Amino acid sequence: MTGPADGDAPADLRLTSAEWSMWQAFRNGSTCDLHIGDPARDDPHGQHLWGPERRVRARVLALLLLEGPAAQPGRVSALKLTGAYITDTLDLAGGTIKPFIELRDCRFEAEVVLPESRFTTLRLVNCAIPRLEAARLQTEGDLHLPRCVVQNGIRLTDAHIGTDLMLNQVVAHKDRQGRSIMADGLTVAQDLQAEMLESYGELSLRGATIGVSLSLRGSRLSNPFGRRALNAPQLTVERTLYLTAAGLANSPFSSGTTPPYGISVTPTRGTRMQRFECEGGMRLDDGRFGDAIDLEHARFLMESDQELSLRRIQTPELRFLCERPQRGRVILSGARVVNLVDKSASWPGLGGLWMAGFAYETLIPRGHFPLALRLQWVAAATPEYAPEPYEMLAASLRTSGEDADAREVLLAKQRRRRETLPLAAKTWGFLQDWTVAYGYRPGRAAVWMAILWALGTLYFSEYPPPPLKQGEAPPWNPYLYSLDLLLPVIDLNQGSAWKPGGGAQWVAAVLIMLGWVLATTVAAGASRLLRRQ
Repeated sequence: MTGPADGDAPADLRLTSAEWSMWQAFRNGSTCDLHIGDPARDDPHGQHLWGPERRVRARVLALLLLEGPAAQPGRVSALKLTGAYITDTLDLAGGTIKPFIELRDCRFEAEVVLPESRFTTLRLVNCAIPRLEAARLQTEGDLHLPRCVVQNGIRLTDAHIGTDLMLNQVVAHKDRQGRSIMADGLTVAQDLQAEMLESYGELSLRGATIGVSLSLRGSRLSNPFGRRALNAPQLTVERTLYLTAAGLANSPFSSGTTPPYGISVTPTRGTRMQRFECEGGMRLDDGRFGDAIDLEHARFLMESDQELSLRRIQTPELRFLCERPQRGRVILSGARVVNLVDKSASWPGLGGLWMAGFAYETLIPRGHFPLALRLQWVAAATPEYAPEPYEMLAASLRTSGEDADAREVLLAKQRRRRETLPLAAKTWGFLQDWTVAYGYRPGRAAVWMAILWALGTLYFSEYPPPPLKQGEAPPWNPYLYSLDLLLPVIDLNQGSAWKPGGGAQWVAAVLIMLGWVLATTVAAGASRLLRRQ
């Protein structure tokens, strides 16, 4: 019997013509093409049955990869197989496979089992696979699965990909546990591209690490009856997470490349776009993103009990430019970002946004986002009064040089706080607001003082009080007398020299009381200003 080392397959394998062609192509690194030339019949996802002329046994494939023959002189062995129907279960668990592998337009009869295996580069392109089991798989180069259809889920738990992982246009259906792609603990040294992916179940990336960028442009994640469509807490992406639209043809969005950081790629006119769409909840809690999270044009379809959860994320830039979620909640509690790029039409309404402890430095609004709408944004995030969102907004506006707007935000905070106070404190709050706007509009105090001074002067010009002691009073001056009554602490030596009675006594008492009210509210506003500085 001739052994594989001699270049020929063992005689007891009884290779079919398709297997013999594959064996010889492997030795010289060429492609074994089993297509018949009819696009409909060559489609691995179609309904047509494939005959024995295209069948390759999984055990022959495994023997070729694990203990294959030496390459022909001057050639590099590689498995390049197109249009094959691979029967039985392809089991390479724990194996070390050195040749380059590319299976294109193939149909697998049973699951592909690759846990604990090691590859240089593995490419399965446009293949029909019942299930891919590849926990703890390792590759020196790429793992590519573009346009594959997987009926019972993909498992890549704790897999390590040496360069890129490509899942573009993959259609992944859920397994028995409801997960379409299970990739917890996945490590990808460079990019993870999953553009225009269709996921029917939970896509799980818990604790995954991506060395460059993670792109889900144009993807559709659907898990309406589960809790989440994307479950990726503690995800680390060294550059950018793209949950944006993709071009369907002839646009930079469909090129499969990642644009440089800070450069927004605008599609050419007439380009058909496919949004990123998530039907179900999304969880990115405790994630770290080196450049940005980009949600431009994304659409989130959630039930009332589902969440777009961004708790405690950290990123230099959050581009919250998605469609407004109609149901569910957006959670930003404890998140920390430097630049918040947003638009008013993206944020949910009252009760749909939580952002206690959300910290940001710079606001970069897209389109019309006036202060009135920004205050509504804060109010929507605080069904019950909380001071932190108002103070964070005011701090950001002051950093941008918008001191007047910052004062308006802090005034809105005081008015919102007033709603929670008992009646007596609420009455005092209304008085402070009406007079000097809690000290944030100190010019009002001067106006009120001038009005009261004028009214007091007019009254006491008509009804001057008698002197307290005859011959000792200074010359009568209604202007100075009214001003002395209004100004607390400061003594102009007028109020104590005259003795008002009857109605004048009540007018004097009212002026003294209002003077103290104005002085107290101005002092309170000044103390808040000093605390802010």
